[in-house]
Amino acid sequence: MCTAALACTLATLGALSLTACGGTSPDGSESARHTPVQVADAPAPLPVPQGKGSKAPDDFNGDGHRDLVLNDLVKAQAHADDAGIGIVYGSERGLTPGARQLLSPERQAAPTGGQLPAVFDAEATCDLDGDGFTDLVVSTDPPYDGQGQPPVPLQLLFGSPKGLTGKAVKLVIPPRARVGNDWPDQPVCGDFDGDDAQDLVVHASGGQLSFLRGPFTRKGAPRAAAAPIQAPGNVPTGPAADVDDDGYDDLVVRTAAGRATSAIVLGGPTGPTRTGAALPAGIDVALGAFGEGKTALDAAIGTMNGTSLRYDLPAPAARGTLPSPGTKLDAADFDGDGLSELLSSGSRLRIFHGRTAGLATTGMVTVEPPAPGTTRVVSTGDFDGDGRADLVVRTYAGETKDTVAVYPGTKKGLVAAKPSVTFSSAEFLAR
Repeated sequence: MCTAALACTLATLGALSLTACGGTSPDGSESARHTPVQVADAPAPLPVPQGKGSKAPDDFNGDGHRDLVLNDLVKAQAHADDAGIGIVYGSERGLTPGARQLLSPERQAAPTGGQLPAVFDAEATCDLDGDGFTDLVVSTDPPYDGQGQPPVPLQLLFGSPKGLTGKAVKLVIPPRARVGNDWPDQPVCGDFDGDDAQDLVVHASGGQLSFLRGPFTRKGAPRAAAAPIQAPGNVPTGPAADVDDDGYDDLVVRTAAGRATSAIVLGGPTGPTRTGAALPAGIDVALGAFGEGKTALDAAIGTMNGTSLRYDLPAPAARGTLPSPGTKLDAADFDGDGLSELLSSGSRLRIFHGRTAGLATTGMVTVEPPAPGTTRVVSTGDFDGDGRADLVVRTYAGETKDTVAVYPGTKKGLVAAKPSVTFSSAEFLAR
């Protein structure tokens, strides 16, 4: 639903974009150009559109339009505390920077032992209670005295017609599903047991995973949870995907953070209990339909020297290599042809087109950021509802200045000429 206020904001996106990133002093000095945005300069926020529930991913207000999550917002001053989590709500035309919301520990977090956490970072999104409104899994830093098992650092914020407006609740992990003294973190959402309810997998200890069956109650408790599952690594990694088209979501489990080997863990009636294909060592892994198989998904494994490809999971029948290094990888269908493009980001941001013969460097597109600085991929998803994925990137110029840009997918793919929307996360500084 697009209200008159939303339409007005969409018409004035140009005024909302880079003008909020800073300015120059009368003498035009370099230091003035890097002056952080002032709260008074940020545009007034718009009301969050109210929805009735949907099956769209990342749709916290249930209006059928995808929303955007931003961690590590810019600060008013370089040494200021982290402001929290930013949410930009979508509309039928895509993201609307004016319809935004700031989630902070002071307003949304649940205390532990009477103490609010200082850390409040978005980790995963899915509809955990099955009400048609996407929920947000947040990591915190609850106090811990070093005695016994530490608290669970994960909290849940539930979506609603007005978005993420309530107080968070702590994720409940039954004692039988915990083991050891590691923090139970690294949450991955997915329907791992095929019952159409979203589950959670979190790290336990000693190469084991806690499998929490959904749906979840509004008090943060899963429908069921058994003893931890032995896994081929310590780090469950999302997003989950049904790699072998059997109706059960699967996930990648890494042996460690950073450069490490990994494996596909396959879902089934009892959850993600079976280890599938082993993958070579790499810095990152992306799952997608890159072109060799007809039904099974493929894996791209990024290293500093190139990108290894494993087609037709869970038992790869073909291999390939891209010479481009892939320190950070993502997969999305930017042209809507049913095949995934591989997005490789690091020193440069490159897109390799999916094709029936598999990924190749032919036709590679390089995305030029709209501003100088360090660029990172924020999200890939269909924000404007045209059936093609869009690319959201963020360019940092220090801790007090950034630019978020949305590049729309087209029938010709991501041509990446100019972004359709730009804004700064400094807008969340306006209270």
